[in-house]
Amino acid sequence: MFGYIVTNQPELKMKDFDMYRSFYCGLCRELKRKYGISGQISLNYDMTFVVLLLNGLYEPPVQKGTTRCIIHPVIRQTVRRTEITEYAADMNLILTYYKCMDDWKDEKKLLRLGYAKLLEGNNKKTETAYREKTDRIVSLLSQLTEWENAGETDIDKMSGCFGKIMEEIFAYRKDNWEPTLRRMGFYLGKFIYLLDAYDDVEKDRANGNYNPFSEDYIMEGFDDKVYGILTMMMAETCREFEKLPIIRYGDILRNILYSGVWCRFQAIRKKRKEEQEKKTC
Repeated sequence: MFGYIVTNQPELKMKDFDMYRSFYCGLCRELKRKYGISGQISLNYDMTFVVLLLNGLYEPPVQKGTTRCIIHPVIRQTVRRTEITEYAADMNLILTYYKCMDDWKDEKKLLRLGYAKLLEGNNKKTETAYREKTDRIVSLLSQLTEWENAGETDIDKMSGCFGKIMEEIFAYRKDNWEPTLRRMGFYLGKFIYLLDAYDDVEKDRANGNYNPFSEDYIMEGFDDKVYGILTMMMAETCREFEKLPIIRYGDILRNILYSGVWCRFQAIRKKRKEEQEKKTC
């Protein structure tokens, strides 16, 4: 359900892409430092967005360095980390663990159970440090699973539940910016849930899995309907974002919010259209 909040790289200045990548690499290294390789492979673009957003808002001191990795074994990569990088790594681990456990309970996916077991020891320590957030996230994930098992068709209700999970991730501090960050996280979470459902609808229908768009998929104008809903969610997300006094990394964040988030939707839509055209030939 993650990996949709990305940059539109061709539209991003080289210096901004290098900055974005340095925070992405920083999160990657932080996950490995705290949780080993099992934590490192949970890295995703959505949490990198959270890192940039919160760093842009709070502007904590940045530690800059270089590193090599398996993907870039020859050229050393620039790495940037802050206290927010550690927070994002912790939130990433909690979400990954409980999502894997839900997948195991729901669809009996052995790989997800195995991965959750690898994360379990570290997760217990992390969730203790964020007890209130963890309890809230676990409760919401359980509610989401319950509604999915019941075949709930209200897409606003379903996406809103996941939106509340992202609220907790965005609410880094209890301060004047918390309400705005929570609303931004809520609408972005709804966007992620709906785009993920749009992406998976064909596969879910074929496998008999739950998807809130299953009934709508066969209707004429389905793609346009989803696009309209996603546009509303992103409009609300951007409205809240523009209330924040963010200057640092602002160009990167706007690239993601106004352009990057649509790259996956357009790619899915294009592929689906091409496949449908082949079937009619």
